[in-house]
Amino acid sequence: MRITGGSLRSRALRAPKGTSTRPTSDRVREAIFSMLASDGVFAADGLRVLDLYAGSGALAFEAISRGATEAVLVEQARDATTVIRENARALGVDGAVRLLAARVERVLASSEGLGTFGLVLCDPPYADVRAPAFEGILASAAALLDEDGVLLLEHAATDRSPEVSGLLLDRGRRHGDTAVSLYRRAPR
Repeated sequence: MRITGGSLRSRALRAPKGTSTRPTSDRVREAIFSMLASDGVFAADGLRVLDLYAGSGALAFEAISRGATEAVLVEQARDATTVIRENARALGVDGAVRLLAARVERVLASSEGLGTFGLVLCDPPYADVRAPAFEGILASAAALLDEDGVLLLEHAATDRSPEVSGLLLDRGRRHGDTAVSLYRRAPR
């Protein structure tokens, strides 16, 4: 697994051992970040990124490589948090990374000190997207978006893009078994 673009392009990333995490493939990450770049997401100065269900941290590190100044990563699995710290150190971006070792639901329920984000990346276990409670998680994440922020959800290609309170589905893309849905704030 490697960073696909930006200042850290081609740098290697470690992934947690086992099957508890499902890292986004290089091909899908490249497609995701090309789509975000073409939308001008990385043109904003001081872009802050929230990476929910961070796994190896690949999505957040890709965003930092492309110009994000800060990334907050949320991950509960101990082996994954260890890998995130190792990847941040190896890439030399420890100062731009804040790791919250907790369940996503807990972090979102007590998010007062987090601030807002220009980009929220959400790559949950695909089965979670089908759970009724997941809409609440997405709505809580949406509340943390800057006015012009975007939320990107990765899910199984066989699942529809969920409706998210306060957000409109801008577009979706399919990449093999993976689908990516890009949301923006609904006009007030």
